[in-house]
Amino acid sequence: MAKSKAPSILEVEKLLKKKIILPVYYLFGEDGYSLNRTLESIQKAMQPFITSDFDRETFYGENRTFSDVISLASTFPFGSQKKLIIFKQTEKQRDKKEFLSYIKSPSDFTVLVCIHDGLITSTDSEPYKTLAAHNFLFEAKDLKGANLIAWLISRTQEEGKTLSYENAQVLVDISGENRSALESQLEKIFTYLASEKEITIEAIRNLSTSLKEYSIFDLQNAIGKKDKSTALKIAFNLLQNGMEPTQIIAMLNKYITGIARTGELIGNKTPEQAAARIVGTHPYYYKNYIQARNIYKDSELTEAFRALLKADISLKTTSLDHKALISILIAEMIKD
Repeated sequence: MAKSKAPSILEVEKLLKKKIILPVYYLFGEDGYSLNRTLESIQKAMQPFITSDFDRETFYGENRTFSDVISLASTFPFGSQKKLIIFKQTEKQRDKKEFLSYIKSPSDFTVLVCIHDGLITSTDSEPYKTLAAHNFLFEAKDLKGANLIAWLISRTQEEGKTLSYENAQVLVDISGENRSALESQLEKIFTYLASEKEITIEAIRNLSTSLKEYSIFDLQNAIGKKDKSTALKIAFNLLQNGMEPTQIIAMLNKYITGIARTGELIGNKTPEQAAARIVGTHPYYYKNYIQARNIYKDSELTEAFRALLKADISLKTTSLDHKALISILIAEMIKD
């Protein structure tokens, strides 16, 4: 698949802040969170221009066509200054000829927002080429790594609170990289903190405790202590609450790698703050790495890496039940 040339959907927010509203928005991509948030921002920006509910309509590609939508977009507002038409599921539309003609000369009294769930095979094909030429095409890419952390910190600042990079990473490790899940966790934390401004590691831990939720750190700690029964209980709870086995395997691989490096760091008398950063954990949890390194022999760490590789391959090549796969993984990581 060719790499998309479309600008980021984040550009829409920048334009709206400058009071620039486009006549057409074609929003596509795999990040459903960004698609929904951007649509909400466009709707909010349009509120001053719409005084009648008849001038605000939403349609779906499964039961409407571009021809239907363009016909409505070309008619004058019922009683408002402008009208807003939202057309979702546009990926289901095959005939886009009328849409292509419309975007070349859109109505100045209508804002048409098209939501395309998923990727576009080629943005060099029509109508995407013309959409891009008119600056109407925007892609919602999943945020990863540092970009996701930056979003978390920015989202927290919007609520008048602060979140450090390290604590943001802990939230991602606990909740995964799905922004809807992270947003949900943030909302719980905002409520829990009330008037307090800083989201501390203690606040994150206390929230999990108050909600009686396990985190990936609880699973790591159980494995670090070779507590197989507790590790299985926590792992099943994580799966039940929506954590993907791919995330569990990835985080355990990161954990075992960190334990393996901890021996050298201890030998070099590396300060705990720096050591925690090197192994990729929060300083609060680094003591668990030290404890686990004193429990696991080098040969056992090697076996743990083999078990993780085996689980990863099984996940990608077999239809093994997720609970069974994780059970086997933990059993092979923690030998009796």
